[in-house]
Amino acid sequence: MIHMRDVCKVYDTGVTALDHVNIDITRGDFVFVVGASGAGKSTFIKLLFREELPTSGVLEVNGHDVVNMEPSDVPYLRRGLGVIFQDYRLLPEKTVFENVAFAMQVIEAPRRLIQRSVNAVLDIVGLRDKYKSFPGQLSGGEQQRVAIARAIVNDPAIVIADEPTGNLDPETSWDIMDIFHRINVAGTTIVMATHDKTIVDTMQRRVIAIEDGHIVRDEAKGGYGYET
Repeated sequence: MIHMRDVCKVYDTGVTALDHVNIDITRGDFVFVVGASGAGKSTFIKLLFREELPTSGVLEVNGHDVVNMEPSDVPYLRRGLGVIFQDYRLLPEKTVFENVAFAMQVIEAPRRLIQRSVNAVLDIVGLRDKYKSFPGQLSGGEQQRVAIARAIVNDPAIVIADEPTGNLDPETSWDIMDIFHRINVAGTTIVMATHDKTIVDTMQRRVIAIEDGHIVRDEAKGGYGYET
């Protein structure tokens, strides 16, 4: 699913964000990416959906050669990915239903399929009754649920999440993690950058730790490993 060989990322400022990273993530994995702020986690995440490009190395995501692909092929890469951010990135002028449906409209899915798929994912995240609400009428946890629904409505092979519980209280965070768990059990690969020690330590899933751009730990059932 995700294959990195000697991946380096050096920004124009001269900062080396990733230094000869070698990683394989297989179908159905649930991976936490951890490390201090500035360690390279966000760069690692951004490379996966080609928001950033490696300076050198090999990067394959869901069968796509991310480094050498044509810009016109990037949308096809992203169709197989669901991306979730800490700040939700919802469209404030659209309802819950419309926000989720938008992800299908951009790939010109049939209207009947959109109706059926959006209702199905709103059931998964527990927001079917809020389908007419606007983001400003929702709590932070509800907005993140909408963001998850939007990310999974096209049935992606991989869900990539960057600090998805960073703005949420502990109880709401666990509700969100339960959704991720159910998505993963259904077969979706999850790659999640997080600072949430309690969640990582409790769930005991695969942990990739990054320090100063290097992979320093890759454990099948790991803990967070840092003080918070």
